Amino acid sequence: MTALLNLEAYRRLAQRRLPRIVFDYIEGGADDESGIRRNREALDALLLDPARLTDVSARDLSATLAGARSAAPLVVAPMGLNGACRPDGDVMLARAAARAGIPFTLSTASNVALAEVARRAGGRLWFQLYVVQREHARALVKGALSAGYEALVLTTDVTVNGRRERDLRNGFAVPLRLTPRIVADAALHPAWTIRQCRHGLPTLPNVDGGVDGGADAGAQAALLQRRMDASFCWDDLAALRDMWPRKLYVKGILNARDAARCVALGADGVIVSNHGGRQLADLAAPISVLPEVVAAVGGAQTLVDSGFRNGRDVVKALALGARAVMLGRPLLYGLAARGETGVDEVLAMFVADIDRTLALLGCPDVVSLGQGRYIRNSL
Repeated sequence: MTALLNLEAYRRLAQRRLPRIVFDYIEGGADDESGIRRNREALDALLLDPARLTDVSARDLSATLAGARSAAPLVVAPMGLNGACRPDGDVMLARAAARAGIPFTLSTASNVALAEVARRAGGRLWFQLYVVQREHARALVKGALSAGYEALVLTTDVTVNGRRERDLRNGFAVPLRLTPRIVADAALHPAWTIRQCRHGLPTLPNVDGGVDGGADAGAQAALLQRRMDASFCWDDLAALRDMWPRKLYVKGILNARDAARCVALGADGVIVSNHGGRQLADLAAPISVLPEVVAAVGGAQTLVDSGFRNGRDVVKALALGARAVMLGRPLLYGLAARGETGVDEVLAMFVADIDRTLALLGCPDVVSLGQGRYIRNSL
């Protein structure tokens, strides 16, 4: 096999190994997908500013996240329906994160139940919460607490589903509807098809009974269509803070005012995100609003995602004040291309690129990046 030297190589291999309907689900964005392009353009527009004649013979990539040491300033982002990519994909991602010494975030829309992931994967586990029905959300929170998840991530930017034209064109749904076109495409990807037949098509165990108080059929349909509880508001965030005694992050923040209010209500940090360009195209790229959010939250932690494709991107975010970067699509490329080994390889690629960039910047550790240096032009 030709060496996979960069993320694009993993992306191309993933595209070859997945049916179009699954690859497009991973790859696609909202509306005309201009949000995905904007995320990349904003990162590419940032240039780094090196400091020469600095001792960088020893470099430290570790960061403190959710009150504990992480081997690198990375977190596996919450991603739903990973089982469509590889059966047991949630566990594979969590195990790879544990080996890399970084946290893994399990989605409410995972294909392995939250208690089972904790039992089989270990490592540092965070749980991402979608609020579909209030009572079911409370059951999920209690389940995550009982299973030992160290942080809760409330996602706030999915009150309704974004318009994803690729999914509409392909007829993507869970459970998968086996149309003649999908069956024909699956036949062209026999390894994927055999795995799915052997393990069964993905389900949503956190919604259909994977925790006490499993949601009813209406809630399951709402989650699949991303019709969340649109009435969830600031008072509910305060109630969630009272319910969850461990670290709490709020995801989907794109301005200073919302970030400051989250922290005022007791959030331990915020995650600057436009959902990878998958919800609404005409939003700012998270990297472009990152500095204002960092300034607004004081000592609370700021994480960021959306559009990150290499370690240089990560270093740029850290130089603008982020504590860590959440990785999504890149890890799914690795998962689809080479399974759990592919996730290990992509994570190792990011870590090596961060380390190399630090050395070439003249920066000895990731903590020093956030001191207002090393970025030439800030958006």
